[in-house]
Amino acid sequence: MRALSIAATGMAAQQTRVEVISNNLANMNTTAYNARRAEFADLHYQQVTRAGSINSATGAVVPAGVQLGLGVRATAVSMEVKSGALGETGGDLDVAIEGRGYIEVTLPSGNTAYTRDGALKRTGEGQLVTSDGHPVVPDITIPADSKSISINPEGEIYADFIDRVEPEFLGQLTLVGFSNEKGLEALGSNLYSETGASGAPLAGFPGEDGLGFFRQGYLEDSTVDAVREITDLIEAQRGYEMNAKVITAADQMMSATTQIR
Repeated sequence: MRALSIAATGMAAQQTRVEVISNNLANMNTTAYNARRAEFADLHYQQVTRAGSINSATGAVVPAGVQLGLGVRATAVSMEVKSGALGETGGDLDVAIEGRGYIEVTLPSGNTAYTRDGALKRTGEGQLVTSDGHPVVPDITIPADSKSISINPEGEIYADFIDRVEPEFLGQLTLVGFSNEKGLEALGSNLYSETGASGAPLAGFPGEDGLGFFRQGYLEDSTVDAVREITDLIEAQRGYEMNAKVITAADQMMSATTQIR
């Protein structure tokens, strides 16, 4: 009986949806996390009677036909591309990206990755790095005797010193854009890497080519809407239960069939 396998695909789909929702809820306080959404499509159809075929008995054209669906499948877990709210931290090395763009960093392997997590730190040598210690591109070093750091919306970094009147220019942060941000591969630790689907990275300065600006003393909040996630979770649970009931009903029908003498 096809109902058993069809309902099983429905249960697997709802299970995938619950897994995506649980990951969203787990990251509701993760800096610059973009919520994900599971997307589905119907499976193949068995063409019992093809629409538009000729009825052999009367010679008439069949207007609709008989097409039996075989279930559902997951097509994608898509990232919602939108900026989260900006939360004030007051940290001189905390920078939120207001608008499009990613900060480019260098991984220990030498590969390049991208992040919107602007909770920057500096090493003992003064190098500007992410919270996991990945150096920011371009490389910027903050002098040890600097009194304070200021970062303007264009990403220009200046250091103030006790014995100087004018601040010293240290460098400028750049941003990287992609034609299809949903095509980026998530690496974990708020990092992404480019893929063939995302397109090549397009580096530029803040405010140019549609890129956003930096906001010092702020961090971007997660885009997870807890109320929406709980609503989707209840809906997915109900969908799972209904597919389970279909399996139970189909099993009872098969049992009734086998008892016929």
